[in-house]
Amino acid sequence: MPRSLDELLAHAGELADKFERYEPREADRGEPAMMALHRAAHRSLLVERELADAVRNAPAAGASWSRIGAALDTFGEAARQRYRSKVEA
Repeated sequence: MPRSLDELLAHAGELADKFERYEPREADRGEPAMMALHRAAHRSLLVERELADAVRNAPAAGASWSRIGAALDTFGEAARQRYRSKVEA
């Protein structure tokens, strides 16, 4: 179920609020694997938000898309295509 970065970021706040308000039910107590999954998904969303912010700030600080791509372990053009809308927003 692939999602775009925009979709992930749009739901990050909602999911974080839901996570913070969550109170385990008795039926949930026997599901540590699912709780671990929820925690990992929450952390993933936070990291995606932080990464998008860092990429947004990099060109303003003078970094080229080539350097940004290298930092992301990809090509500059791939990084530009993925994050351009975040930088121009």
